Amino acid sequence: MARTPAGSPHDPRGQERFNEARAVQTVANAQPDLEAGVAAIRATVKVLKPVPGVYRMVDARGEVLYVGKARSLKARVANYTQIAQLSGRLQRMVSQTRSMEIVVTRSEAEALLLEAQLIKRFRPPFNVLLRDDKSFPFILLRADHAYPRIQKHRGARRAKGNYYGPFASAGSVNTTLNALQKLFLLRSCTDSFFNNRDRPCLLYQIKRCSAPCVGRISEPDYDVLVRQAKDFLAGKSGAVQADLERQMAEAAANLDFETAAMLRDRLRAATFIQGSQAINAQGLGDADVFALAAKSGQMTVQAFFIRGGQNWGHRAFFPRHTADVEEAQVLADVMLQFYEEVPPPPTILVDRDLPECELIAAALSELAGRKVGISVPERGDRRKLMEQAQRNAVEALERRLAESGTKARLNRELAEFLELDSPPQRIEVYDNSHTQGTKAVGAMVVAGPEGFEKSQYRKFNIREAQSNDDFAMMREVMARRFRSFAEGEGEPAPDAKPGGHEAVLPDLMLIDGGKGQLSSVMRVLEDYGLAEEVAVVGIAKGPGHGREGREVFHFPDGREKMLPAGSPLLFHLQNLRDEVHRFVIGAHRAKRSKAITASPLDEIPGIGPARKRALLLHFGTASKVRAAALEDLQRAPGVSATVARKVYDFYHAGG
Repeated sequence: MARTPAGSPHDPRGQERFNEARAVQTVANAQPDLEAGVAAIRATVKVLKPVPGVYRMVDARGEVLYVGKARSLKARVANYTQIAQLSGRLQRMVSQTRSMEIVVTRSEAEALLLEAQLIKRFRPPFNVLLRDDKSFPFILLRADHAYPRIQKHRGARRAKGNYYGPFASAGSVNTTLNALQKLFLLRSCTDSFFNNRDRPCLLYQIKRCSAPCVGRISEPDYDVLVRQAKDFLAGKSGAVQADLERQMAEAAANLDFETAAMLRDRLRAATFIQGSQAINAQGLGDADVFALAAKSGQMTVQAFFIRGGQNWGHRAFFPRHTADVEEAQVLADVMLQFYEEVPPPPTILVDRDLPECELIAAALSELAGRKVGISVPERGDRRKLMEQAQRNAVEALERRLAESGTKARLNRELAEFLELDSPPQRIEVYDNSHTQGTKAVGAMVVAGPEGFEKSQYRKFNIREAQSNDDFAMMREVMARRFRSFAEGEGEPAPDAKPGGHEAVLPDLMLIDGGKGQLSSVMRVLEDYGLAEEVAVVGIAKGPGHGREGREVFHFPDGREKMLPAGSPLLFHLQNLRDEVHRFVIGAHRAKRSKAITASPLDEIPGIGPARKRALLLHFGTASKVRAAALEDLQRAPGVSATVARKVYDFYHAGG
């Protein structure tokens, strides 16, 4: 089957995040049939033309197995019918393929960009995946106000202004942002806060803002600070420092020691920013550095982010599905997926020759709207920088392998202690939170072999359970978690979302609570025919009630077990329980805060926030709005006769 979905390589829908469970479930439900796969591919080849584009291999359930690009779709796809020339990995992919989806593009570079976009969207199990759940932070110097604001920014870059980044972590951007505030005294407050000040805030007192909100600095003088900040962030730090030194000398010569001291503090902030750079990247301008390390079947890609000759941090990536894939190809795939979210800099340094390097550079140039060069440094400072990136890649991989070994050992010990057939691949942990039965919420957190899977977390607003019946609340949570299996006798219902938690059974469920909560869970699982499919254990406080290290583990057959107080396995299980505590308490607090700020006017249908605000400003309280006559409501500013009638009728249904 060949069809062209809507969208282009720059379609924002391609930026959607899909969790790893989709890929895992796709492989788990595979029904291999090599002949059927080859037949489906041959049927597609018949209607293809020798034009550039992107193809998707799709299995019997409609799940995407693989995304690839081609200069000639007809020739590339036809290669998959030559089974003897394919690796074992690709043979498995073909055996699961039942249809194909085709997108024709204008050029091979456009196909390459679309391929990376679709890989990030669908997370196919046979593609190399850059697994990184967090977006990269930037510093934003806004340009939509007379006194521009400097702030941290994540997500889509829609606001008007200058973006500087990416930074490797929130910590690195916060440290830099704090130093920049000391250096340039730019405001960081919101516009509403700015517009309602009648005296300087604390930031002015600690010399991190020039207080433009109350006129302590003129607009032209503030513009000078903004210009200096732009120069500094663009790599012209030497000129900015020289200017500050000149101003400090002039102030000292004029015996204006207070101004000289302030300028001295700003110079110290500039020195701090430059001194925090862990590597020497002077003269490099804007560049990214990528190095790859491989060991024991795992790979790590280390990235350094250089902007304006300054090191803005580094991050290690651990790509998935790299077996039987050449190291250079893995690096190329990681880079392309990385630049789906981050604008490419003019210079990209890599530690090895990439396949189709010129094509990748052309695609990134098209994405950036300017020329992007990719090169392997051979000598000089750039080579030293690359060697440092390579060392960091090796060290990151060794740490990862050590951590993986520890986690694998804990998983084996967990399986032995809880009497499981094999180490669990998916652990779900549950807890409830409420305030004397009100604002009740349940929560599920998910952990896999490599740690918590935060994209799989889920909150449950308790609707049916009454009062403070913890057991009924747990039954409601379980019923909603597994209701998609109710019609399928152990299989997900037809309307279950593919790849979502509704379509996946956990290997182990940990319930925060004792025998009562455990019994409530088992009752629901028995109703759905899942009691024998999932291992369930309750974790409760033991003797001393609240003492760490005395937890009791309850089994469905009534048995109880405990672990030694200093056991690493006990610490691991406590960590799982504490994570669900953190998540459910946060969800409960958010729900409670929302209820506190809610207004009785929210219940009136068809009345928007602006009208509610106008009524409250005019009458003072919601109770006075309720008691108002129709004529009084009509006299409220901004409230039409129709709106007034709606409000009056809502509170006076009897006429």
